[in-house]
Amino acid sequence: MLIDTEMTTKSTTTLPTNVLGFPRIGAKRELKRAVEAFWNGNIDNENLQAVAHAIRRDNWRRMKQAGIDLIPSNDFSLYDQVLDTAVMLGCVPERYAGINDPTERYFAMAKGEQRQGTDVIAMEMTKWFDTNYHYIVPEFTARQQFRLADDKAVREFREALEDGILTKPVLVGPVTFLLLGKEKEPNFDRIDLIDSLLPTYCQLLQQLQLAGAQWIQIDEPMLAMDLTPKARAAYDKAFAAIRQATTTKIILTTYFDGLRDNAQLAAQLPVDALHIDLVSHPDGLDEIVPLLGDSKILSLGIIDGRNIWKNDFEHSLDIVAKAVAALGSDRVMIATSSSLLHVPYDLALENNEQSLPAEVKRWMAFAWQKIDELAALKSLAAGDNKKNALLEANKADMLSKRSSTLTNDPSVLKRRNEAATGNVERQSPFAQRAKLQQASLNLPMFPTTTIGSFPQTKEVRQWRAKFKKGELSADEYTQLLRDEIKRCIRLQEELDLDVLVHGEFERNDMVEYFGEQLSGFAFTQNGWVQSYGSRCVKPPVIYGSVARPRPMTVDWITFAQSLTKRPVKGMLTGPVTILKWSFVRNDQSRRDTCLEIALAIADEVADLERAGIRVIQIDEPAIREALPLRKADRNEYLQWAVRSFRVSSSKVADTTQIHTHMCYSEFNDIIDSIASMDADAITIECSRSQMELLDAFRDFQYPNGIGPGVYDIHSARVPGKQEIVDLLHKAAARIAPQLLWVNPDCGLKTRGWEETLASLRQMVDAAKDLRAEYAQ
Repeated sequence: MLIDTEMTTKSTTTLPTNVLGFPRIGAKRELKRAVEAFWNGNIDNENLQAVAHAIRRDNWRRMKQAGIDLIPSNDFSLYDQVLDTAVMLGCVPERYAGINDPTERYFAMAKGEQRQGTDVIAMEMTKWFDTNYHYIVPEFTARQQFRLADDKAVREFREALEDGILTKPVLVGPVTFLLLGKEKEPNFDRIDLIDSLLPTYCQLLQQLQLAGAQWIQIDEPMLAMDLTPKARAAYDKAFAAIRQATTTKIILTTYFDGLRDNAQLAAQLPVDALHIDLVSHPDGLDEIVPLLGDSKILSLGIIDGRNIWKNDFEHSLDIVAKAVAALGSDRVMIATSSSLLHVPYDLALENNEQSLPAEVKRWMAFAWQKIDELAALKSLAAGDNKKNALLEANKADMLSKRSSTLTNDPSVLKRRNEAATGNVERQSPFAQRAKLQQASLNLPMFPTTTIGSFPQTKEVRQWRAKFKKGELSADEYTQLLRDEIKRCIRLQEELDLDVLVHGEFERNDMVEYFGEQLSGFAFTQNGWVQSYGSRCVKPPVIYGSVARPRPMTVDWITFAQSLTKRPVKGMLTGPVTILKWSFVRNDQSRRDTCLEIALAIADEVADLERAGIRVIQIDEPAIREALPLRKADRNEYLQWAVRSFRVSSSKVADTTQIHTHMCYSEFNDIIDSIASMDADAITIECSRSQMELLDAFRDFQYPNGIGPGVYDIHSARVPGKQEIVDLLHKAAARIAPQLLWVNPDCGLKTRGWEETLASLRQMVDAAKDLRAEYAQ
């Protein structure tokens, strides 16, 4: 975008600042600990709510002190904001009716419940657009009834108001809410529920107006997606009703991509302000300005809500100046691109220069630093000369990053360029490989395995902490982990699993563990972000060229294999997932960074194969998650994503069996690319969807092995054997039985040993029943 940079220095504008949402786990993960303590019965609901209130209050107060004008409320959640919306609107599936306590019912919807005669499965969970955050999928029936069952949004607005802070309530928009859900009955379209939903939704808006709300943020990220004509019509109907229901100012918020062909639709909706994400779609300003009319305010999403790099003030000020020149200073806000939910709390908590070098830290900004950046941009855009030192310091930081010797390794660049066009085919087609692999592995029908990790107990985590503090020597730490691996192998043999794993006790996280051993990565001590519920992850930071200096897993895997005659899987995280679940450098293409990671993983695969490991799993749970939101952009991504996987996996012998694993996803639109990955077996999460996700594989006639997850590891409930048998029958009705594997939905790291062993016994017994049935 070409900008007249002279506009910046001439501006005397005072622009409102707008924050779309803020992290809710607490600076030190206070919410995680409180929620899990509540689940375990160690605190009551009153204490849980007290922790939640303290986090909200601290966020509101600090944003007010920073001078933020539109401070969000109702962006907080004990588990998930979409689940909160379903509860507020009375959209609670009938199976939870027997749980009387509202908080217990809420958590049962999120993660299931199995105690004191109650046994209900959780609602389905999937990724929030193309992020690593998971949301709970609303369930709809054809005669769905809505009612205002909870006033959470109003309560939290009043809570802030009592503290002297006027906030902007944040709501999931009605159309996005319906489109995010799933029909639980055939022959109806959930978007047709818009007429039933709107009276209740508008009632909520009216209550917020009565409580004193001056602005309400309605999130409609579905406007950044490809929409059907029916969905477009639903937007017209919904916002006409909203406008009629309330005189409170409405800001319509979109993010994660641009409006593109939906720009006209969004611009003409009867709202007071429109927010666009200019980080994910820099051309959005030129698209929307000509369509806005004479009064609508434009909120410019220029502070990156999803990555941890500092804002380039010069570039942002140019965008602000252009918008002000086109619309006038009274019609422009400056904002975060999306909620800051996706970035860590506070860079000030990072003080370990061994894991996060000072030079790299200089280039970074976490949530609170982004709040400060927003305030600084407001002052700079207003021509505050006292802030010029901030601008000069920011310029120096940008120059430091561009010129640093840390960011580019010529040898890595050369190898990456060669891999971009080289051959990535396996030696033989799957049908030939499968025969050779079966001759080598001698597995039964419906072979059983797990996804990789086993429970990481409090003791295992304490060993790691003591080792990092120097309280355990390397030899002592290694011996403790070896003893745990021995125990894990013995237990798997007792369970009679067919393909074993070593348990991953040495790993803190499936991405961080590898990043710590690769060049070009840095690490935080407190850079936690929410993945789902109480589950938090600490993504690595990719700041430079990626390479593997030495083997990363070979010693652990070969030790585990030495303990058993059954095959033990080599366990690796795939290149797309390492890329997606890290904070990635923003000064080169993601394709190039992904290829660099793929080459590092390929080196590890080669070493595992040389060490005699016959089954190697390269997990890619994020490959669907990283899919661009717009169909027009997907082919390019899938080409480099599949190439990256094949770069990492294709050089093995036909007798080496390559597995991969993918998380909750809809696979229909990428099934041909999954097939192109040419893994010998893929495991996917299927239990919550009752094997519906297999329909895509059946319709495509997927040729390779498939392990549909047969029980949900995100819940503590132990499945019954017949429950798993029934799921396997559903799977066998869709997929050739000889291609089916039997496994849990995902890794078992977060579960306890007792429930894990009980669940796996049921799983193995179910597989044996199927073998006996098919042997007849």
